Amino acid sequence: ITVVKGTGDITTRKKFGDYQLHIEWKVPEDIQGQSQARGNSGVFLQDMSDDLKIPAYWYEVQVLDNYNNPTYVNGQAGSIYKQNPPLVNAMRKPGEWNVYDINYTAPRFNEDGSLFEPARVSVWHNGILVQNNFKITGHTAYIGRPAYKAPHGKAPISLQDHGDPSKAISF
Repeated sequence: ITVVKGTGDITTRKKFGDYQLHIEWKVPEDIQGQSQARGNSGVFLQDMSDDLKIPAYWYEVQVLDNYNNPTYVNGQAGSIYKQNPPLVNAMRKPGEWNVYDINYTAPRFNEDGSLFEPARVSVWHNGILVQNNFKITGHTAYIGRPAYKAPHGKAPISLQDHGDPSKAISF
């Protein structure tokens, strides 16, 4: 499947809590652009935008072409977007398939709605551990501080249509 610019995110119908996810993706060999305008997308681990009636509320593992393409540290491939950079840049060159193996544990909430345990994620990028049981500090906001909107349950997994003019990410 391909996330095509302007067609919207690709979202599962089923909702998930804790899970393991294997995803293979690539950017085109002839990708153009620089920094975040180079195949920008993301794996939304729990996309709660619709359920919580908030336009952008999810936990995101960044997808981006970082092969000889510098960008801000917590916005590169394998990062927990705007929260934690990957331990290493494991990108393959454009046109080659990349692999994410993701172990995700959803956040837990107390009966009163307060946070009991934050979400956690481990990510292997092309077989290399780039996120080691990272404690997600809240939603992955572009601007502002991450926060948990509680309580929430299971949610879909989404592949982001970022609207990047040079983006053609295949999953």
